Amino acid sequence: MPSFDVVSKVEWHEVENALGQAQKEIAQRFDFRGTDSEIERNKEELIIRSSTEDRAKAALQVLQEKMVKRKVSVRYLDVGKPEPTSKGGAKITIKVKEGVESEKAKAIVAAIKESKVKVQGAIQGDQVRVTGKNRDDLQACIQLLRSKDFGIELQFNNFRD
Repeated sequence: MPSFDVVSKVEWHEVENALGQAQKEIAQRFDFRGTDSEIERNKEELIIRSSTEDRAKAALQVLQEKMVKRKVSVRYLDVGKPEPTSKGGAKITIKVKEGVESEKAKAIVAAIKESKVKVQGAIQGDQVRVTGKNRDDLQACIQLLRSKDFGIELQFNNFRD
């Protein structure tokens, strides 16, 4: 039976490139001089540190602009609130969301069932597998899922006949 997977995967090399570009711009820009602004990556999160909350927010904006230019959706970013640091500065923690959470996966499966397209959706870990009898139904399902907003970035891969 034909099938495909609905996933939400981050292209980490593009995130790294955007991070490098943002760090370079922060190091060179005049308004960031003397603010000790930096962006750091730890496994699945990014940390922005600066001497003031405003400079931390400006660094976040620079990072988001660079990610958009590298075609990485800002929907992957879960930006936390600015927190004060021990040195009197500010810190923003950004979690990078990857995979389809169970709550969102249930919403995707419910939307598929509600659409009356002759396909079935099944949650498999952090992805949703959609199967159907013919290719046209699967393509109609992809169009349906693209038209709806689930609050995450979706990709469709592993399309098999």
